[in-house]
Amino acid sequence: MQIIKGNNMKYQFSNSRRKLLIKASSAAIASQISATSLFAKPNQAQFTLNNLDEQIIKQAKKLTEGKSVTLSILQPQGSLGNVKPVGDIFSKLTNISINYIESSLDEINAKILAQSLSNEISFDIALPATFGLPDLIEAGSIRDLDEFVDSYEPTNFYHDMLYPTGDFYKNKFYGYQTDGDTYLMFYNKAWLEDKTEQNNFKKEYGYPLAVPKTWEQLDQMTRFFHRPDENMYGGALFRNKDYIAWEWWTRFHAKGYYPFNNKLQPQINSDAGVEALTELLETTNYLYPQSKTNGLFENWEAFAEGNMFCNIGWGGTQKYLNGPKSKIKDNLAFGPAPGGIVNNELLHTPYFNWGWNYTVSSLTKEPEIAYLFTLFACSPKMSTEAVKFADGYFDPFRSEHYSDSEIQETYSEPFLAAHKFSMENSIPDLYLTGQGEYWDILKENIDLANRSTLTPKLALDTTAKAWNQISARYGVKAQLEQWQFLKSKYPENIRKKLI
Repeated sequence: MQIIKGNNMKYQFSNSRRKLLIKASSAAIASQISATSLFAKPNQAQFTLNNLDEQIIKQAKKLTEGKSVTLSILQPQGSLGNVKPVGDIFSKLTNISINYIESSLDEINAKILAQSLSNEISFDIALPATFGLPDLIEAGSIRDLDEFVDSYEPTNFYHDMLYPTGDFYKNKFYGYQTDGDTYLMFYNKAWLEDKTEQNNFKKEYGYPLAVPKTWEQLDQMTRFFHRPDENMYGGALFRNKDYIAWEWWTRFHAKGYYPFNNKLQPQINSDAGVEALTELLETTNYLYPQSKTNGLFENWEAFAEGNMFCNIGWGGTQKYLNGPKSKIKDNLAFGPAPGGIVNNELLHTPYFNWGWNYTVSSLTKEPEIAYLFTLFACSPKMSTEAVKFADGYFDPFRSEHYSDSEIQETYSEPFLAAHKFSMENSIPDLYLTGQGEYWDILKENIDLANRSTLTPKLALDTTAKAWNQISARYGVKAQLEQWQFLKSKYPENIRKKLI
């Protein structure tokens, strides 16, 4: 764990501030604004969104007048360029010292948990992976911040936060999302626009060659373009054990199902789940040979060669593909994760599968000041500064980010249009206590099916049985409470179609 010295330089949906987790359309936004007005507290002492960063600085200086304060921030390795510029501004304007502590991506959540178990404080603020918040909350590692939100958060702060679902657990607020990690599709634009390919594809499949709307269309296009004897491959979709389940998650939702029913019984081994997995495995035959072994960075490098039709990834993928090492730069088309046809209507199910949240340690001696820093870091102005850093992890997550010229240069405007749509409509990850346990068994069995060790049906039956055991161990009643809460935060247009 590396320490870098810096310069000295509720969510309770019944109250006024908890108003909007659905951002799918202008109509939805309008309804959220109305809800804000309806539940506003007349005497609530909140900041305003305009010049929010300046108000926070003023309050932080007031709270620390006459005393010396140091905040330590634990952030994932690779994100210092996103965190430190904002921290240094805060430090310079308040005289609050800040230490920056880096931890590996795979270990940061464990380090947060370890601090709370040891009862020895080494950091005040931490940026865990969003999917791990439930476990950290149940362990008492990070604190509920509702009391500070009541005092400081502007009533309209969330109007421009595109994916706030992971910020809350059982109706309480635990930390601001700071990275727009929604899953997106990347396509070889030259192949899509080639007249000969367009004519041949339409003859074979009966519809125009264009950015696919459904997984069925994507699978057909992947098969169509797979010509290994010509050094052309259908795609670079992930098939390694760690990443393969993400694609299945969105394929399954696009069939019109939640992973659990209202009694917390798994639906993943339904006919729809088996069909989604069978289709995923069939498409594996039309991917480049290293898809089963390559990790994240190898995937980027392979797709950047320009001899594959499609890939799946995040904003970080686009930063690489839009960079100087990429042969496919300026030759990309984008789209959300494909959807499915449910009740004769197209259902898109974009998926938010990572992200980092600014959270406050349960052991900090300065919880109010620590919270103010997290609000400062995620304010419109400061978060834009953080996302601008091209080599960092943080991708756009507020509406304001998409109009910034430097961010547009880093990502490209066509990508940002697809990214914003996906952020506004993303289904969540499985934010339940024991998320890692649920997910690990799913990954393991899907991988076994991909290796032909298990049939798709047996893989999902085995997973469903294990999920029931995990739920029983943590307590079905407690898990069901969070599951019902999480279901209610799926985008409204998606909720209407899922069973």
